Amino acid sequence: MRPGLSVRVSKDVKNRMDGPRDIVDWNDEIKRFLEARVDELYRRKIIEEVRRVVELLPEMPRGSITKYVRGDRDSR
Repeated sequence: MRPGLSVRVSKDVKNRMDGPRDIVDWNDEIKRFLEARVDELYRRKIIEEVRRVVELLPEMPRGSITKYVRGDRDSR
């Protein structure tokens, strides 16, 4: 098993965290936050990669999409 993650917080924060301990599972809260943040950063990275690929694509002449859609409709 891989070692866990330790986080240091100030004594003030620690004392304030102790108050709602019966309401909040801090380990679960922090895990969910980290998972969500990692997912968000992963999505941003993928979106940026897609943008780079799209920028490399050649530009289509104006009206091409309309022509393709009409051609598809007429072929039915």
